[in-house]
Amino acid sequence: MATVTFDKATRVYPGAEKPAVDQLEIEIEDGEFLVLVGPSGCGKSTSLRMLAGLEDVNGGAIRIGERDVTHLPPKDRDIAMVFQNYALYPHMTVADNMGFALKIAGVNKSEIRKKVEEAAKILDLTEYLDRKPKALSGGQRQRVAMGRAIVREPQVFLMDEPLSNLDAKLRVSTRTQIASLQRRLGITTVYVTHDQVEAMTMGDRVAVLKDGLLQQVDSPRHMYDRPANLFVAGFIGSPAMNLIEVPITDGGVRFGNSVLPVSREALSQAADKGDTTVTVGVRPEHLDVVELNGDTAASLAKGAADAPAGLPVSVNVVEELGADGFVYGSAEVAGGHKDLVVRVGGRSVPEKGSELHVVPRPGELHVFSTSTGERLAD
Repeated sequence: MATVTFDKATRVYPGAEKPAVDQLEIEIEDGEFLVLVGPSGCGKSTSLRMLAGLEDVNGGAIRIGERDVTHLPPKDRDIAMVFQNYALYPHMTVADNMGFALKIAGVNKSEIRKKVEEAAKILDLTEYLDRKPKALSGGQRQRVAMGRAIVREPQVFLMDEPLSNLDAKLRVSTRTQIASLQRRLGITTVYVTHDQVEAMTMGDRVAVLKDGLLQQVDSPRHMYDRPANLFVAGFIGSPAMNLIEVPITDGGVRFGNSVLPVSREALSQAADKGDTTVTVGVRPEHLDVVELNGDTAASLAKGAADAPAGLPVSVNVVEELGADGFVYGSAEVAGGHKDLVVRVGGRSVPEKGSELHVVPRPGELHVFSTSTGERLAD
C-alpha cells in the first residue's frame, strides 16, 4: 500500500484560458478512501487521470509513496482503475476478464486462477465465472470490473464514477459493497463522483473542487458541520443548506422578526470586508417552527409587539416521507424572494398554502461573508 500526494499539481489544456486543475494540494494517507466531488467541469476526473498518467501534469508533482510518478507512464505506476463503463471484453468469460491483465503480465495460469477465484469469492461472483458479460446485470458487471482491479493487487485503486450507469437502488447497495470492500482490503483509493450523497457516505475524507480549485478537504462530518465557504455549504447536504442574505444590526443579524446573536469577531471580519450584510446558512433540520399559539422562543426577542419571532415562510410544497417531512417554501428577505427547506416531523406537516415562522436552532447558524463567500468566525 502507499500514500498519494498531489503537490501543487496543475493541468492546463492547450488553448485553454485557465487551468482545468490549478495547484491541487492533497495528501492521501496509506489505506485511506478519498472522494473527489464537485459539479461537472470542476476538475475531479482530470485530477484522477493525472494520477493515473492519462493526463499530462503541467506544473507541480504527483507522488505515490516516495516515488515521483509525475511523468511515468501508467503501466509503471502500480495503480488499477475502474471506469464508469466497465470496459469488459464481451467475448471473454468473467474469469478471463478478471485475469486478463495478469495473463498479459506473464503470470502462470494456476496463479491467475487462484487470484481470480479469491477475488470472485470476495465479490460474490463465484457462480458467474464462466458467464459472458452480456449474461450479467449492471451491478454484476461493475463487480467484475472491480475484480479485475483487485487481482492485480495494486498500491492504489482509482475509480471514476463507477456507479453512474446503475439504477438508484442498485447504486445504494453497490456503494456500500465498494466501501466495505475497500476497508477490508486496505488499499489506498481515490474515488470520483458528482453525487455528494455518495461522497459523504463512502469517503474517509471528501475533497470538494470547483473550477479546478480545491475548496475544502475534510471528513464528511466536519465538512457538513463546518463548511469552509458558501460553495461547500450549498453543495454538501441533501436537501441543501438554506443560504439567506441578512442585514447586520446591533448585536447580530436580523432574521425576519428576530435578531440572531453573532460573534463580535464575525461582525468585525464582515466590517473589514466592507459588508453591510452577511449570508447565514441553516440546515433544514436546524430550523425550528415557532408555535404561534404559544410562547415564542425565549432566546429570540420579537421585532415588533404584534409580530411573532422568526422568519415567515409561505408553504409551497410538502414532501411526506414517513418519519420526516420536508417543507419547501418561500420567504421575503433582503434580496427579495428566497426559497427555503424546513424539515418537520412526519406526523406534523403543515398544509400547502399555510404560513410558518421559523428560527434557527441555537448554535446551528453558519455565517459567511456576502462579498467573498468565506466562512466568518463562529
